[in-house]
Amino acid sequence: MKLVFVFMFTVVMVSGMAQENQQPMKFAKNPVVAHRGAFKAKTLPENSIAGLRNAINMRCTGSEFDVWMTADDSLVVNHDPKFHELPIEQTKYSDLLQFTLSNGEKIPTLYEYLAEGLKNNKETQLVLEIKPSTVSKERGRIVAEKAWKQVQAMKAAHATTYISFDLGILTRILELEPKAPTQYLNGDKTPEELKALGIAGADYHFSVFKKNPDWIERAKANNIILNTWTVNSKEDLQWALGNRFDFITTNEPELLFELLKGN
Repeated sequence: MKLVFVFMFTVVMVSGMAQENQQPMKFAKNPVVAHRGAFKAKTLPENSIAGLRNAINMRCTGSEFDVWMTADDSLVVNHDPKFHELPIEQTKYSDLLQFTLSNGEKIPTLYEYLAEGLKNNKETQLVLEIKPSTVSKERGRIVAEKAWKQVQAMKAAHATTYISFDLGILTRILELEPKAPTQYLNGDKTPEELKALGIAGADYHFSVFKKNPDWIERAKANNIILNTWTVNSKEDLQWALGNRFDFITTNEPELLFELLKGN
């Protein structure tokens, strides 16, 4: 009986911890999304663990990062399709480890990146960009499913938003989790079309919104989240603030925070 009680107590405790970890985060009340982490001001590598930690310490509302799948099905964080001239999708994870980032970090796995993002973090959402596969559309959907399963396994869903240029990647996420927070990057869908697809946000280059200024109000009218990238100049940041975007993805989070203070 004692062993049974201990087992039941352990199950309850683990279950309770999982439920606690899955509670929605109260994201920081600012629109600042650090693009590939907060890297530039401190001369950190893009998509590094250090850049992610800096974004969290700065209390950015989000930190964006990019995910690929290696030839042996490992999910890794890197922006470009190549890492030190090695094509990630055609290279084994172990072969990528012969090189490092400029600060000495190895290329992060998605597991490692999520684990760091869940540490001492109560305000910064993890904006997970799944890169379109250079191999096939179907591979992109496979990567989407693997990334989603990794997020679920690590109890990180409460902190994660999925973004992609590939509509098929986002629809695969929504097949797995119909209410998953998703944002589309490509800029070729109206707010109404995104709503019909069940996609929560329009995360478009600022030039798309400048070309289609009515999309801003139409997105608001349809409860579509407004995000814009990659906004770096003072003029463009002020434009995005003036149009009251929900999120502004930038390589210059420090500058954006300064402008927010001024406003």
